[in-house]
Amino acid sequence: MNLLPFFILAVFLFLIDYYVFQGIKTLTSTLNPFARNVIHVGHWLGYFILLAAVIYAFLSIGPDRQFSTFSKWAFNTFLTLVVTKLVFILVLFGEDMFRLVETAWNSYQKPKADNWMPERRKFVSQVGLALAAIPFSSFLYGVTKGKYNYKVIRETISFKDLPEAFDGFTITQISDVHSGSFDDPEEVKRGINLIKEANSDLFVFTGDIVNNVATEIEPYIDAFSEIKAPYGQFSILGNHDYGDYVAWNSEAEKKANLDRLKSNHAKMDFRLLLDENIKIEKDGQHIQLLGVENWGKGFGERGKLHKALADTSHTDFKVLLSHDPSHWDEQVKNNPNPIHLTLSGHTHGMQFGIEIPGFRWSPSKYRYPNWAGLAKHADRYLYVNRGFGFLGFSGRVGIWPEITVITLKKA
Repeated sequence: MNLLPFFILAVFLFLIDYYVFQGIKTLTSTLNPFARNVIHVGHWLGYFILLAAVIYAFLSIGPDRQFSTFSKWAFNTFLTLVVTKLVFILVLFGEDMFRLVETAWNSYQKPKADNWMPERRKFVSQVGLALAAIPFSSFLYGVTKGKYNYKVIRETISFKDLPEAFDGFTITQISDVHSGSFDDPEEVKRGINLIKEANSDLFVFTGDIVNNVATEIEPYIDAFSEIKAPYGQFSILGNHDYGDYVAWNSEAEKKANLDRLKSNHAKMDFRLLLDENIKIEKDGQHIQLLGVENWGKGFGERGKLHKALADTSHTDFKVLLSHDPSHWDEQVKNNPNPIHLTLSGHTHGMQFGIEIPGFRWSPSKYRYPNWAGLAKHADRYLYVNRGFGFLGFSGRVGIWPEITVITLKKA
């Protein structure tokens, strides 16, 4: 067993807690000795308990990559506390920089004086504690309610060459269901009801129906099979759907899992597009709906766009389903056979960030230039859905689960 990752984790947590402890000492300086000692001991006891819980959670993950309830609790607690403590530390660090400058200035003014660094100010630690309560409460909401806080986001996109018959045509998109993470079937059904209430002309799903294995979606097949659209329900595969993150006993077993997953798409009445296209016809006109297997930088470059484009012309209006938005940057937006609209998912917006009018941020931006919402290059568009489910961190903070309703308009 490689113990290095656990050693690094222990040191990382210790450094964080040691810095936090400096603020705790300031905050408890006026308490009676017994209460102060209880809080100090409790702080370091919490460090050892959290470290042990996270290590045990890692070791308890089996070859099927399934997370137990305890593992989910441990990882959620770890992430919540680390982010909370980092905010507290940021305030303390700012004060430390000020204290250093103050000490240097005093030493310059009175070089022979006894210029020790000023003590920490209790008020600053109190401010840090108040600010740290914001991410703590946000994560607490995110792991209890936020992960099912479905948002219906509507976009209208205009195209000069959209066939007249499709002016006002609506498409509902969801992505990244990750059914293996669900822990509240009633909330999932509520999200599905929101999809149904959109009453769109076309429904599309852009990959990652499971976390790892085909059986994860099976308790929800009946619920998802209730989604119907006049012009059909279509889907593609995402990187998690292939079972690449599971230790299979053989390639045959892995293939059988993928075959079972494909049949589950059919049971939900989703027409799975595998590097192919289908003609959507309305009032004697048509658009081409294309779907590719997963193609993503660092996540498997399986999709063959040239196959999906086969038998389409440059004048066809085309909508592409491609799980990973990096595909749009690498192969789609400058393709000589123009694709008007690409629908993707994959990023989840990292399930964490800030989105307010005029400003949005997520750690996803450091990996994906287009991590959520609408992007445009020339006359070609990409929409990145924030995901219907959740993975790893069993919650969402600021980046809510999304149901997208897109209206196509004739410019």
